[in-house]
Amino acid sequence: MSPGPQLLQRDVPPRASYALEQAGVHPLLARLLASRGVREPDELDDSLARLLPPTTLKGAAKAGVLLADAIAAGKRLCVVADYDCDGATACAVALRGLALLGAAPSMLGYVVPDRAVHGYGLTPAIVDLARLHRNGPPEVLVTVDNGIASHAGVAHARACGMQVLVTDHHLPALIDGVVSLPDADVIVNPNQPDCGFASKALAGVGVMFYVLLATRAEMRSRGAYTAAAQPKLDTLLDLVALGTVADVVKLDANNRRLVAQGLKRVRSGRMQPGVAALFQAASREPARAAGFDFGFALGPRINAAGRLADMTLGIECLLTDDGARAAELAAQLDAINRERRVVEGGMRELAERTLQTFAAPDGSGDAAAVPSAVTLFDESFHEGVVGIVAGRVKDRLHRPTFVFARGADGRLKGSGRSIPGFHLRDALDLVAKRHPGLLLRFGGHAMAAGCTLGEADDAAAVFGDALHRVAEEWLDRATLTRTLRTDGPLALEWFNPQTVAVLDAQVWGQGFEAPVFCDEVQVLQQRLVGERHMKLRVRHAGQERDAIWFGHAEALPAQTRLAFRLTLDEWNGKQRVQMVVEAAA
Repeated sequence: MSPGPQLLQRDVPPRASYALEQAGVHPLLARLLASRGVREPDELDDSLARLLPPTTLKGAAKAGVLLADAIAAGKRLCVVADYDCDGATACAVALRGLALLGAAPSMLGYVVPDRAVHGYGLTPAIVDLARLHRNGPPEVLVTVDNGIASHAGVAHARACGMQVLVTDHHLPALIDGVVSLPDADVIVNPNQPDCGFASKALAGVGVMFYVLLATRAEMRSRGAYTAAAQPKLDTLLDLVALGTVADVVKLDANNRRLVAQGLKRVRSGRMQPGVAALFQAASREPARAAGFDFGFALGPRINAAGRLADMTLGIECLLTDDGARAAELAAQLDAINRERRVVEGGMRELAERTLQTFAAPDGSGDAAAVPSAVTLFDESFHEGVVGIVAGRVKDRLHRPTFVFARGADGRLKGSGRSIPGFHLRDALDLVAKRHPGLLLRFGGHAMAAGCTLGEADDAAAVFGDALHRVAEEWLDRATLTRTLRTDGPLALEWFNPQTVAVLDAQVWGQGFEAPVFCDEVQVLQQRLVGERHMKLRVRHAGQERDAIWFGHAEALPAQTRLAFRLTLDEWNGKQRVQMVVEAAA
């Protein structure tokens, strides 16, 4: 397929690296952090006191008043969730947090859309579903991880006599190029106009956590409790960390603090029963938890419920305080995730056959033959997995990619993933302007977005051509060239388990990538394991080392340049440092 990435070494500002090292930071870690924008030692302070204050988040104080009033009046509150991990954790944070702040169980409820039946967000149909809640029609609706584009749903809820609090982090809708917000009682979203909150990358669960902080502050000002005796909202940080990492938002300084605090709680055994059960189902150790576990072990199991079944399973797993019940639900989520892998595998095989048209005769791939944007659709595709497949294809081809499936209503539902330099939501806006009526609805971010097309037979083809034209206009050859930023060679003194422990203790993720080193090696042995992975024995700087390249079956030349991460390989109680290959050049 497409050629490997161009390997680029990160720049390391010497003054910043020196300042960090002088402050007691591990020398290697100081270099890595400086190359990722950390300039001062106090930036590494991940204490709760260093979190951005809720007072700077537009609408948070007003939301605190609304919720404090509702709790005091005993009003029925209903959380409108989303069907991904961010939405599920945000729902659990909202319900657990409101209960901590004094809302009785009879006051609290939630609804979550069925992906295939209701679509995304606060729709009029979801409002009507909420009105049938067993606790009675809600008096206050609280959206989490959705609602910023739900004009019709908000209007319908308010017409039914409900107050509406929208908490979201997605970009607002554009109408004729102008930001349009729903007519909610309160909107809390760092990406709404005139919001001065410094962390625009806050996930949906993070927004809800901040709303709870503001509500607690409002109740404290009313004399409900003192600062010393107030409810401990930090007990929710394992959920905040899980949703933040799973939603692949940029890990800026504020998000890193939220994740670091959540990881500390998990490592010390202080987590929700559902989180503990998910660790067990995924065969991961909480005491050694890392962001990787949230993003690649727990997150996919929760997401699978929303993709193939009912996200109620995921939310209930995060809400229960019964360990046995949590284990039962985690086992169900694990089984659904296994099914998801099968469905995804079938879709990927079909997509691979389509993508063969981009391959060069020798099978190595020709970047020039790959279109600037890729759109895939097949009647057999499953709506719940299109986003995952779009991400896999994007990673393979380094092109903005949309994958569509036909929904139960006959319309095409698509999910897209993008590359740096191509704002996917803005591209959809331009497609909608150029082809009125083609997109029934759309939304998202720069790197991920979704849309719904009409029922016309050629809708996917028209969309694909339109997206390709936008990509041709916006992207140049340099942007379309896949690159991998590395941290350069790793000195021999750092090839040890202690270094791996130092690196694993940090918070890495989107926008603050885990270290990838790069150096020349001699390939001594290579063999396939499991038909998909290449097991290597290499000589690096005069020493022999083990390496593995997951998902790569092609043989490497005797001399090559590897980009690699470090992990610990444990066997019979012994630990060895292993190189996990990311790319070769």
